[in-house]
Amino acid sequence: MKLPPAPHPAILAAGLLCVSPWLRAAEPVPGARAPVDPFVEERNRAYATQLEKHLLNWLVDAYPERARRAWARDYSGLEAFERSVAPNRDRWRAILAPPPLQKTGGLARRPHPPLADLQAEWIALPLGGLVAEGVLVFPAGASPQSRVPLIIAQHGIGSTPETPFSNPTAGYHAYARELLQAGFAGLAPFNLRSVPSRNRIERLARLADTSLPGIEFSRLQHLLDVVLAEPRIDRDRVGMWGVSLGGMATLFFMPLEPRIKVGVVSAWFNHRISKMAISDRRYSTFLDTQEGHAFFRGWLTEFTDSDALALICPRPILVQHGKRDQIAYWPDLLREFEAARTHYERLGIAGRIGLDLHEGRHEARPDTGIPFLQRWLTPSGDAAGRVGPTDQTSVPVIP
Repeated sequence: MKLPPAPHPAILAAGLLCVSPWLRAAEPVPGARAPVDPFVEERNRAYATQLEKHLLNWLVDAYPERARRAWARDYSGLEAFERSVAPNRDRWRAILAPPPLQKTGGLARRPHPPLADLQAEWIALPLGGLVAEGVLVFPAGASPQSRVPLIIAQHGIGSTPETPFSNPTAGYHAYARELLQAGFAGLAPFNLRSVPSRNRIERLARLADTSLPGIEFSRLQHLLDVVLAEPRIDRDRVGMWGVSLGGMATLFFMPLEPRIKVGVVSAWFNHRISKMAISDRRYSTFLDTQEGHAFFRGWLTEFTDSDALALICPRPILVQHGKRDQIAYWPDLLREFEAARTHYERLGIAGRIGLDLHEGRHEARPDTGIPFLQRWLTPSGDAAGRVGPTDQTSVPVIP
């Protein structure tokens, strides 16, 4: 008897699909999640709780003793003080890890239509695969015979280099435009402005053993190299004023850039341990947000905001904070500021540090920031040199 030909293997495979379910393994339903074993879930939760408690104990409870061992400040004089914090400055540089970028072309300049009424320029400096860019504006009357001071006006999240010059009723209160009217030149660098983009790039930066602020610091340094060669600018009179994440840049960059003689930090200075790691309904905590870009390896080893200011001291610094700004619980911020002011008081230069604790929100305040910059960046000012009579008078906490 002749047997029929064997079926094609594909037909056999298809036939197997019709076999009763108990004769083959059940196939997972697409998109369905396997039930989690309650024991496994509880074990994981307990371990996460254990880890968080351990890390918070190290970050928060152990910080005072850790910082005491890390810092050996010498308050016997300005030069002695700066020598004593040099090892901390080196460790701070290692946290930001700015990469060694190189200029690969000359500065390009073109008129900037969004700020045409100010005769602003958009400048761009090639740095290999990166470009350092921003807005550059000069006040009326600036010339090689009448050089003017320069203020770096740094924008924050959700803002642009144009923001400090725009809309006097918004949070920036057009402070850079006000600075121009007061006789300052303005450099507004362009930094990455959105949370999702900063999160993504910060992840890559960590893999490359650097940080996004470190990259942006290197870009700023190269911009300063070429901008300070401009004959209308007095290269010895440079300040920086940043708002929100621009305030972070001011606080982060000044310790590593001695050409910046004076700083104004608006809507950033904080009780840093609380801001980063302690949940509280009275203020927003970075740990409870999606802003992973705001976390940097080793930051809270020894660098709360009051300690970080020791790397800016003896240069003048003004902190601005609104009591209705949800970034901080202002009584905690006030205590952090008092700790920062101690460095200046012990050196006999309490007049170089000030706090504008106002009734507003997340904003810059031209009415206190501009006089502070004028005080220290006028030709007779002495932002980082010898102790003078004005250094002995403490700048008050402005209500």
